[in-house]
Amino acid sequence: MSANLLIVPLLAALAPLLTRVIGRWFAVPIVVFELVLGILVGPSVLAWVEPIEFLATLAQFGLAMLFFVAGSELDFAAFRGRTGRNAAVGWLLSLGIGILIGLLVGPLGAAIIIGIALSSTALGTILPILRDAGELKTPFGKAVAAVGAVGEFGPLVAISVFLGGRDPGVASIVLAAFLLIAGLAIWLAFRIPHGMMHRVVSATLHTSGQYAIRVVFLILGALLALSITLDLDILLGAFTAGIVWQLMMRDASEENREAVESKIEGIAFGFLVPIFFIYTGVTFDLAALLADPMLLLFVPVVLIALLVVRGIPSMFVAPPGATVRDRLALGLLGATGLPIIVAVTAIGVDENLLTSAQAALFVTGGMLSVLLYPLIGMMLRGERVSRVPAELDDAV
Repeated sequence: MSANLLIVPLLAALAPLLTRVIGRWFAVPIVVFELVLGILVGPSVLAWVEPIEFLATLAQFGLAMLFFVAGSELDFAAFRGRTGRNAAVGWLLSLGIGILIGLLVGPLGAAIIIGIALSSTALGTILPILRDAGELKTPFGKAVAAVGAVGEFGPLVAISVFLGGRDPGVASIVLAAFLLIAGLAIWLAFRIPHGMMHRVVSATLHTSGQYAIRVVFLILGALLALSITLDLDILLGAFTAGIVWQLMMRDASEENREAVESKIEGIAFGFLVPIFFIYTGVTFDLAALLADPMLLLFVPVVLIALLVVRGIPSMFVAPPGATVRDRLALGLLGATGLPIIVAVTAIGVDENLLTSAQAALFVTGGMLSVLLYPLIGMMLRGERVSRVPAELDDAV
């Protein structure tokens, strides 16, 4: 236990430095280093860190915070008109193609797992890339955000309906109940005056009160508890909590909003999210993957499948006047998947729908998509992927 408490924070601190050093020659997303370092110190290689309940709980909170941040950064303007319609239709097409591919290799339960995994998009991974490149508010950035939001929210709904252990009809009713309560929370976030809350937020930004962060965890905890009570995936509650918080802060001053966002990102990306990715690496079953050389040959197949299943439909969300390079870039960013792949394949293993080796195969494909697709996509856009402040470059 004591070694775990030292090594995991050490790896979390090491990952950004490696990202910056390697980034001088080749831009690698920080989550890839976190995963690889986790695999290195986990039971599959050095066995310095063992899976324990304490780290597993923190990792679950990290995954929830990743989806909370994604929900809090959701741009509703991106869903208006043609963009939103094409994003939704494109995701449904991705899910259908993904399930059909899954049926070629397994029974219906496994096919649904595969379909959900291949139809996902790692919004929490690509949003920081767009922000660093100054693309977040451009038509291209809004199109990517729409693709990513649907590619995260859609799979969460599919998980709740098809993988909750209930009859799909009953699961749909339960999901509708959750959406009704969540919709009420969103309506209240729109309608209730927030002047007093914003004043308290402003007054406690630099005190031990930290009211904004406490309210964030209250909203997150309430919607996670609702998800658990209804036996739905907790990520659905986390994503919705982010939306509610965004709406509650919409009328706050720009200075206060940016200060609160910085604190939330500090908790998420400085503490909880790295634990999730490192612990995912620790629990990654590398031995099972290496034990079957034929399975290794399918890693590029998974990578290509992500591009075909999720990337091609994403291209049709490109804004009017988009060039071929823009469409290709959008497809590559849309095909970037990892957190949902990790979550849904873990469900598949728990329910004996996938083997540990098969789950490792899809997670490996997701890791490679995070490594390669954003890099190539932003190069097509004429951008260099940057993920840590320039000041750190001078320090290393």
